[in-house]
Amino acid sequence: MVQLKPLGVLLSTLFLIVPFTSEKSIDVHYCDKIADYVVKVRGVDISPFPVPRGKKTTFTIAASTDEAVSGGKLEIEVFYFGIHVHNENHDLCKEISCPVSVGDFVLSHSLKLSRFTPPGSYMLKMTMEDENNKRLTCITFDFTIGFVAQESL
Repeated sequence: MVQLKPLGVLLSTLFLIVPFTSEKSIDVHYCDKIADYVVKVRGVDISPFPVPRGKKTTFTIAASTDEAVSGGKLEIEVFYFGIHVHNENHDLCKEISCPVSVGDFVLSHSLKLSRFTPPGSYMLKMTMEDENNKRLTCITFDFTIGFVAQESL
């Protein structure tokens, strides 16, 4: 009778070492729990997840707005174990097609992390403001950067 135990141990070890990459819906929290933001975020999907180093990752944010938005800015801040490590500012109309009509919309932002980005737990804070600097929404969510750096495809 053939023993499959060594194969089972090998597969179990690979299962623990090699991260599975897929899309993941992330829990979103508003920065101010009592604020009545114009833009309501329904969810964030990250693909692939966990976020790989050295490979493109897309953050897709599903939201809706109670008012038309003709322009503004998007600020993204990243924290690593609570320490501020990165900041980006974007023209809102370069991230989504403006004007944004009342109703549902999707904002997608892609980035490629350096292969040398430390693995671990991160928190992202995203603030969206209109052209008059009125805060439209502010959310935070946690994500993980995997331990294995991957080559670009």
